[in-house]
Amino acid sequence: MKQICIFILITMLSSCEYFKVKKTSSETILNEELQTFKWNEVDTYPTFSTCDSVSSKLEKDHCFETILTHHIHSYLLNETIIVSQDIDDTIILDFQVSKDGTLTLLNSKIDSVTLQEIPNIKSLLRSSLDSLPEVFPAIKRGQHVNTQFKLPIIIKVN
Repeated sequence: MKQICIFILITMLSSCEYFKVKKTSSETILNEELQTFKWNEVDTYPTFSTCDSVSSKLEKDHCFETILTHHIHSYLLNETIIVSQDIDDTIILDFQVSKDGTLTLLNSKIDSVTLQEIPNIKSLLRSSLDSLPEVFPAIKRGQHVNTQFKLPIIIKVN
């Protein structure tokens, strides 16, 4: 009988390990979440109000780029540009859409021939952005976020 009591006592003392609850700190949870977080993706791309009818994420991105490209192209067509030689160039524009929906031209890669023929091309590009309709910022996890992207613009002047 004494042996049974000792056995039960030892079993009870060693079984307490099974009931311990592991405590995880908020830092551990945060670190695990940050490792699975996809930094380069957003839930909703920047958009214009005319793109609201589009449902898929990829189509909204395409709609935004199409409207932006079309707007810049239309603006440049309305400007009088005089050149001495033909230009066929692809300009790479680096944009940022801020949390509040402000579209900013960060950088532009323009061929030297294009810059020589159209010295005010950068100011024309910047002023084309001033007349854009309202831009709605990108959304990630319910929060407005800054986004950067590149957009190629083909310039052909004959």
